[in-house]
Amino acid sequence: MFSGEAVPSTSWPTPEAPGTIQSNPAKSFDTGSVTLAAASALIQAALKAAKEAGFEAAVAITDATGSLRAFERTDGTPFLAADVAISKAWTAASYGYPTHVWNQYVQDPAVAPLAYHPRLMAVGGGYPLLDRGKLVGGIGVSGGDAAQDQSVCESALKALGFELPA
Repeated sequence: MFSGEAVPSTSWPTPEAPGTIQSNPAKSFDTGSVTLAAASALIQAALKAAKEAGFEAAVAITDATGSLRAFERTDGTPFLAADVAISKAWTAASYGYPTHVWNQYVQDPAVAPLAYHPRLMAVGGGYPLLDRGKLVGGIGVSGGDAAQDQSVCESALKALGFELPA
C-alpha cells in the first residue's frame, strides 16, 4: 500500500473479477483474533516493562478489527493516555503497521488526508499483533514519550512470542 510494502496476511478472500457470478460463493472467512488470555498477558508484560522503565502507562489491546479486547491504566497515568493507547492499538491493527511508521506515511500528499481520521495515531507506541504471519490485533501503550512507549510494546511482544514487523 505504502512505499511498496506488503500488508501482513489477513487471510481475506481474493475478490472475483467484476461481473463474475459464483454459483456457490463462500459465506464467511476466518479472520482470527488475539485471545483474551494473550491480551491480558500482553498487558501485564507491558505494564511490567513500563514500570522497569520508570513510568506509568495505559495499555490497550484490540482484535484484528480494531475493537477493544483488553485495557488497563495504572493509577498515576494521565487520563488522556487511555484514549491515546486505544487509538495506537486501533491504528496498528488497521493496516498492520507500527504507529511510528505512520508519521512518515502521512507526510506523503496522497496519504496525508488520513492524518485527519479521528482514530489515527501516528505516534510511536503501537504495534500490530502478528501470530505466524497473520494479523490478529494491535497493542497500544501511552504514558511515556514515543520512544519509551514503542520500547514497552516491543518488550511485551517479545515476552509473549509475537512477531515484530520488519
